[in-house]
Amino acid sequence: MLSSTFVRTKAGRSKPVRLTAVIAAALFLAGCPSRAPQTPPANIQDEASASSDYYLQQLQQSSDDNKADWQLLAIRALLREGKLPQAGDQLNQLPKNLSGAQQTERQLLTAELQIANKSYVSARSTLGHLDSASLSPNQKVRYYQAQIAANQGKASLPLIRAYIAQEPLLTGKPHQDNLDQTWQALLQLTPQEMNSLVINADENVLQGWLDLLRVYQDNKQDPDLLKAGIKDWQNRYPKNPAAKTLPARLNQVLNFTQASTSKIALLLPLNGQAKVFADAIQQGFEAAKNGGSMPAPQPQAAQPASAPAQTAPTDQAATGDINANGAVSPSAQESQPAVTAAQPAAPSSAPITPLQAANAQVKVYDTTSQPLAALLSQAQQDGATLVVGPLLKENVDQLSASTTTLNVLALNQPETPKDNLNICYFALSPEDEARDAARHIWEQQKRQPLLLVPRGAFGDRVAKAFNQEWQKQGGQTVLRQDIGSAGELRQMVNSGGIRMTGTPISSAPAPQSVTIAGLTIPAPPSDVPAATGGSVDAVYIVATQSQLTLIKPMIDMATSSRGKPAMYASSRSYQAGAGPDFRLEMEGLQFSDIPLLAGSNPQLLQQASARFRNDYSLVRLYAMGMDAWTLANHFAEMRQLPGFQVSGTTGTLSASPNCVINRKLPWLQYRQGTVVPVS
Repeated sequence: MLSSTFVRTKAGRSKPVRLTAVIAAALFLAGCPSRAPQTPPANIQDEASASSDYYLQQLQQSSDDNKADWQLLAIRALLREGKLPQAGDQLNQLPKNLSGAQQTERQLLTAELQIANKSYVSARSTLGHLDSASLSPNQKVRYYQAQIAANQGKASLPLIRAYIAQEPLLTGKPHQDNLDQTWQALLQLTPQEMNSLVINADENVLQGWLDLLRVYQDNKQDPDLLKAGIKDWQNRYPKNPAAKTLPARLNQVLNFTQASTSKIALLLPLNGQAKVFADAIQQGFEAAKNGGSMPAPQPQAAQPASAPAQTAPTDQAATGDINANGAVSPSAQESQPAVTAAQPAAPSSAPITPLQAANAQVKVYDTTSQPLAALLSQAQQDGATLVVGPLLKENVDQLSASTTTLNVLALNQPETPKDNLNICYFALSPEDEARDAARHIWEQQKRQPLLLVPRGAFGDRVAKAFNQEWQKQGGQTVLRQDIGSAGELRQMVNSGGIRMTGTPISSAPAPQSVTIAGLTIPAPPSDVPAATGGSVDAVYIVATQSQLTLIKPMIDMATSSRGKPAMYASSRSYQAGAGPDFRLEMEGLQFSDIPLLAGSNPQLLQQASARFRNDYSLVRLYAMGMDAWTLANHFAEMRQLPGFQVSGTTGTLSASPNCVINRKLPWLQYRQGTVVPVS
């Protein structure tokens, strides 16, 4: 046996090198048969955390009796990765002879795919045929999550039960998310739904949640009482999961501390085009601070206005519309003669709470003089405890990048507000009004709306907000038709009027024209009737007063008395100077506006109208300034107490989770020459 060899070194001497071990190892390896790596067993009831490519590879390499398991895991991975067509193909290719466990997983995957494809009714049907007792813990989490998704977030007893059933199966952040979402679903229940709930005697957890909701509803306007109520509830329901770990929004209640308003920094543009709007807001803010004349509202009978004969209204100038550039007022600025507007009866939905005079110090800072960061720093050095403003959108957009620790009530809002713990956003945005309109029209049982909105970015914003809220309510297709100037509308009168059709509003991009070899082929027309095949039953009109005087008669002429849609308008059309002829012509039309202009406080309205020569756009901003003072004094409640609301001059005010102030507006109607609240 050869045990060594000789290697000649540079010095010419031979040196033995032992190769026995090397050769032995080589011979050992040569004698070993080659084997493929072992494939781990597939477990369809566990997590499918690997990629779809991995599972599909295992599917190709596995034996016939194991292929279906790998295929099911691959489908789960494809769904997680958003590869819905591939997931559907694999689901259809599953063999027929599946085991009981495989059949259960196939049903669960079918429901998940249906949800991903927004086939919620089919998904609920598929889930209804599954026996939850046969599922593994992992499958149960997915099963209840599918039930939650299939309910589309709409508050209902099945949705809340799904959250409760899922809770014991979760840990860490998913567990906290479950508690937060359970509470959010409960908050969406209306008083009527609460009173009609029928639960089983053994649903102790659900009973505890419902009792917590009652404690919250009864005490939400008083932080101290709410704290005490929550602690008492925890003692009464010690085994409830929410008693051990409160929903995040309720936990904020226990840590609630009142914000200081001893020194307020008011940030406004004191120069430039926006100065006129800033002045109105500042006057309203100072009036509220000084305990301005705000007597408790007294109901009045609706009376027609004592106004001179109506003159032909003019179009509002785009340059006067601060909202066209994403600022605050939903109405364009328009000079009006000093007249007395119609005073409808005071709506009960948003009474105005009298404000008290305060000793807070207010210092005004000019946002056109320095960068926002410098002003915030200066305000903090000056001892400010709260900031109200800025007003202009570009300044508000800069807040998210700010490092200020001051509490800030911004008087506008960014496109996508971020949840900053020290910032709230308050704006008289047309989007806010459009969302309120969508809810109002839905509550009136209308299901096929048509929007008539201005052509351009302003109309885009309104249409988008309305459509989003409509979908949230459970609605389907919303149609949109763009309108032009009063001059264009006059031409339409002579050329056939308004068609009761429009373009479906969608998140998908609109069809574009195509240019081939220098020839432009226009996009096909997209105007279609209502999606359900029925006629339009509601029209929401965002127009000036002069535009509305042309639009409503055209709609009346285009529809029969039997098929006439309900008509709604934004506050954009409600201006001073509308005489009895206008009110008679608008018969039946509903519109929304701030409580102050809706007749909640006639004395204050008279004072404000006189101050601003009946310019309603400035009156609205004056009211905004008053409500900014109210919100500043309730900043902590808005920021920390979910569901807290105050009644103001611009609406019933509440805050979203990221502290965007929402406004619920009163709705009015033209009836026999008068303006009355919608009953």
